Amino acid sequence: MKPRVIALYLPQYHPIPENDEWWGKGFTEWTNVAKAKPLFRGHYQPRIPADLGFYDLRLPEVREQQAELAREAGIEGFCYYHYWFGNGRQLLQRPFDEVLASGKPTLPFCLCWANHDWTNKTWKKGASMKRDSMIMKMEYSMDDHKAHFNHLLPAFRDERYIKVDGKPLFGIWAPNDFPEVDRFIELWQSMARENGLPGIHFVGYTQNCTGQSREGKRITLYDTDQAANLYNAVLNKGFDAVMSGGLSRAQTLCHGKWHMIRYYLAGRTFLPASNRTDYEKAMRYYYAPEDAWERVYPTLLPQWDRTPRAGIKTDPLTNSTPEKFQKTVEEAIRLIADKQPEHQILFLKAWNEWGEGNYVEPDLKFGHGYIEAIRNAIMRF
Repeated sequence: MKPRVIALYLPQYHPIPENDEWWGKGFTEWTNVAKAKPLFRGHYQPRIPADLGFYDLRLPEVREQQAELAREAGIEGFCYYHYWFGNGRQLLQRPFDEVLASGKPTLPFCLCWANHDWTNKTWKKGASMKRDSMIMKMEYSMDDHKAHFNHLLPAFRDERYIKVDGKPLFGIWAPNDFPEVDRFIELWQSMARENGLPGIHFVGYTQNCTGQSREGKRITLYDTDQAANLYNAVLNKGFDAVMSGGLSRAQTLCHGKWHMIRYYLAGRTFLPASNRTDYEKAMRYYYAPEDAWERVYPTLLPQWDRTPRAGIKTDPLTNSTPEKFQKTVEEAIRLIADKQPEHQILFLKAWNEWGEGNYVEPDLKFGHGYIEAIRNAIMRF
């Protein structure tokens, strides 16, 4: 059985009223992508899409083309980011709603709840004059959790919905920011069974490095040997599995902790910031040994450069190529090879995060290179 590659998918490529109000009429992710400029020698910007162009996800033809490219790569399906803020409030839901209602494309899918506040820092501002403002705040309640489940029940029942151990897979992006998430999981498991499902396969995302956090009175900064604790913290909340990311770990081991602390402070002060990391070097440290655990689903990171959104005070990876990415995919496949076939899951992070330079869709420089890298790596095993 081949590894199960599931691609995280951003539905931020069509205008919505909230974006019009907060970033200017017609704003989509393409706004930042198109105006990006090189910020240092050899910086690959702007990144221009090839086959699909600057697409609009309201068009079913675009969604079909994306599905065909995913099949070309050997990807099992898309994991759509799902923006539910409580009390029935949603954003960016139209592409998935139309996929569900139309039955097309036939490519399998699942959902990852992007359970975080949406402020004017979510995407870099354009023409808006509003500052430090909240667009949508996450609100949680048990009554709302029931409404949320009932809203998604038709998706969970769809024959295309991706399952693990017979259960629909549902990701939660920020499990540690979710109050009483254990009660939420218990509720949804109960509601799933009441509605004829065997349950929900819950997956919580976490980095495998502490980053910046406060534990009681102790502040931890970029501890790179904490993957076991971080993964267990998610699993102990009732999650069935962890989706792991390793960028902070990779950069810390490349640069050293004090350089990372300086970078962290630079983002909050007027200090200069330079935290560029060579992609191939970073990928040597991206995975932790615990990523081989049965209940951990590692991520595949093809590229990373969010300067179109956030400017130079960020953390771009440089010199990524399809050939280097293919080696990363092969390493990840070897890492999960001893798991049960159902659990040999790799989340591609991501399919189309163009504003973060984190995509595999064709561009003018590499064409289908990143798609071919995934396919070639899968075919070797």
